Amino acid sequence: MSQEQKKEVKPKKKQNKKKKKQNKSPRLHIDGIFMGYRRGLTTQKTGTSLIKIVGVSTRKETEWYLGKKVAFVYNASRHHNGSNVRTIWGKITSSHGNSGIVRAKFKRNLPAIAMGKKVRVMMYPSNI
Repeated sequence: MSQEQKKEVKPKKKQNKKKKKQNKSPRLHIDGIFMGYRRGLTTQKTGTSLIKIVGVSTRKETEWYLGKKVAFVYNASRHHNGSNVRTIWGKITSSHGNSGIVRAKFKRNLPAIAMGKKVRVMMYPSNI
């Protein structure tokens, strides 16, 4: 056998792709869902909104979120200050029931059309 036949075929080396550093900013909010207003059997109190925070399922888990800021972000039909994105800010005031729902008060009451939509529960101000 000649030397050419004895040579083994070496697989080509894979080129190492340079890993790009991901400049992800830290997570500043958790999603929540606006469930509705605080209510009794016949009346509803539109000044207090009920929010279900994703991943929170007990009353004890809601304690960390008390006092945190909440934002409802929506698109308006008209531009104002160069953008049509608007925000209604609020604050989590207390827990509601035993299933991880919290009460929040907003500077302007959330519109009824926002029921079932997402709100942003901010991770600040910190209580630690």
